[in-house]
Amino acid sequence: MRIPPRVLTIAGSDSGGGAGIQADLKTAQALGAHGMSVITAVTAQNSLGVQGAWELPADAVRAQFRSVVDDIGVQAVKTGMLASAELVRTVAELLDGLDVPVVVDPVGISKHGDTLLATEALDPVRARLLPTATVATPNLDEVEQLTGVKVTDESAMPDAARAMLAFGPRWVLVKGGHLPGAPVDLLTNGTDEHWFRATRHENRHTHGTGCTLATAIAVHLAKGMGVPEAVGAAKSYVTGAIAAGYPLGAGIGPVDHAWQWR
Repeated sequence: MRIPPRVLTIAGSDSGGGAGIQADLKTAQALGAHGMSVITAVTAQNSLGVQGAWELPADAVRAQFRSVVDDIGVQAVKTGMLASAELVRTVAELLDGLDVPVVVDPVGISKHGDTLLATEALDPVRARLLPTATVATPNLDEVEQLTGVKVTDESAMPDAARAMLAFGPRWVLVKGGHLPGAPVDLLTNGTDEHWFRATRHENRHTHGTGCTLATAIAVHLAKGMGVPEAVGAAKSYVTGAIAAGYPLGAGIGPVDHAWQWR
């Protein structure tokens, strides 16, 4: 029997089901992969924001990781919310022992503006986590948080990417979706540049976009695609998911991970 590509997400749980571990597993399933999880934190979260967050002990994160990797194995890893300096260092140490593609989504702030990464964890992200990344996928707020580079228009995106590459990831995808106009993202390894443009859909229900994109990239890397091809395929999937996003609750609803099936 054919075994699907195995993709591991190391991230926080979103009780509302729109982002985090839940979005990652939905994305893996939608794209034909077997999704597995290491939960780093539990959040009380809905369409209005994050009402509470509780990180797991480092030993629990290590145990989940070893349980999955030592028995089932993985072909790609995606990291998301890691919450604390201790968990960042723990996850970086675990990833150092793997020889598979790693997609690092340096989650720092939620779509609603809630802090998801402790200030003291920024240095370990820079020094320990980002060097493990095959691809890092920061949005503009995360670029500024990590590098101090503030991007206000497309012309500043290459500078932002170079600042991120200085921390050691092999590729960086700077996500420019928060800029005015049509969405544009820049993927670069410092030598090659790939610009991805899309139509902006007038739909505010975009919760989980970053998690979904990073996981989709990991799935396509697990299938054997090169980085630019994996990012392009992931972008196409996410654009469709954003267009099909739907309202839940009184705030921002999620993207539709199953849009291809409807």
